[in-house]
Amino acid sequence: MPDAISLRTAAKSGEAKASSRATLADPRRATRLVLAIFLGPALLVYCGLTAYPAFRTIFDSFFTIEGMDATFVGFANYRELMGDETFWVAVRNTFIWSFVAPVIDVATGLLLALALYAGVPFARFLRVAWFTPVLLSYVVVAILWMWIYNYDWGVLNVMLRAVGLGDLASSWLGDPNLALAAVIVTHAWKWAGFNMVVCLAAIHSLPKEVLEASDLDNCGWGAKLRYIIIPMLRPTLLSLYILSFIGKMKVFDLVWIMTQGGPLWATETVSTYVYKRAFNWNTFDLGYPSAIATVWFLVVCAAVIILNRVLGSRERLEY
Repeated sequence: MPDAISLRTAAKSGEAKASSRATLADPRRATRLVLAIFLGPALLVYCGLTAYPAFRTIFDSFFTIEGMDATFVGFANYRELMGDETFWVAVRNTFIWSFVAPVIDVATGLLLALALYAGVPFARFLRVAWFTPVLLSYVVVAILWMWIYNYDWGVLNVMLRAVGLGDLASSWLGDPNLALAAVIVTHAWKWAGFNMVVCLAAIHSLPKEVLEASDLDNCGWGAKLRYIIIPMLRPTLLSLYILSFIGKMKVFDLVWIMTQGGPLWATETVSTYVYKRAFNWNTFDLGYPSAIATVWFLVVCAAVIILNRVLGSRERLEY
């Protein structure tokens, strides 16, 4: 009898230990203390560096802030914003960046990925060469392309003059009609390699049976691309477009280094305008730029939700 009791006691002890190990291994059964230990530091960093600055910006948008003095003005900053012509120019430029530039980025990345998939000569070297710009900082990329765009000795104008097209040589960053397009091309050059890698991985994950069947049917590359590859890559391409869209709605560093929003606000974006109003124009008022940042935060959130609804795949593609 004592042996039976001791066996039951040992079995219960083993079950308790196994249950405690399962509790520690399964986050759904973890105690509040364990969750606090693991989540606490991350939540503190998030609240201190992201959540609090965001809410403080929204709060400050209702004040005129000069130094340490804050005067409540209600919605006066937002009313002033509606009549700010420079702000609307910046909004227009940012929307051009956000809707047009991602198409160029994703299309270029897809074309480069298809070239590597088709087995172009020197594919290994080109894979590294095309991805290298992604590893460069915006400062390096901006300075490099400022040299390329230089009117007198820039590579682009030198090549145009060399082939007899000197009339097309321009001050690419000094012409209000060309500056925005020039900066967009620079940005596309930097990020095409990232999109290439993602698209190439997605292409290699496509079912070989479908591609082999298209080859047996003598399907050309154009038809294969239009009716097979692009439809099957649709979720990947949409994800890349949305990610690029979000990034370009916040574009700042490349524009600031290359043009600082000029000439004549031709490349001004909302981010550069906020920076100028807060720190560069000596207006000594942080309330108005906070209102701009708040409005643009809401615009970005709404745009992302709308894009996900409109462009999101309604039916899951399985293969």
